[in-house]
Amino acid sequence: MGKPSDLVQGTLDLLILKTISLEPKHGWAIAKRIQQISNEVLQVQQGSLYPALHRLEQQGWVRAKWSETEGGRQAKFYSLTAAGRSQLEREKQSWSRLSTAINLVVDEA
Repeated sequence: MGKPSDLVQGTLDLLILKTISLEPKHGWAIAKRIQQISNEVLQVQQGSLYPALHRLEQQGWVRAKWSETEGGRQAKFYSLTAAGRSQLEREKQSWSRLSTAINLVVDEA
């Protein structure tokens, strides 16, 4: 899975919510963290990331706030709202059910 188009529908939301669940991050840092944690397998392009962040913000699951990066420039930092934390749990449960079902089909003898 090298491209966002290869991701299962809705998986990007789960990855973003999980990535910012510990601390707020700006868009570039979110993409880099997903890439790093996935051992360079998942590479989220800006053309997929920012529309997803905007959609999550509209849903009320993510809050955006302008702040200064470590490099001293201004960027939007994204953090989870209480509704976002609840959604993350729902997304994780849904992913668990889906991945278990896919594994059953793939591993069938």
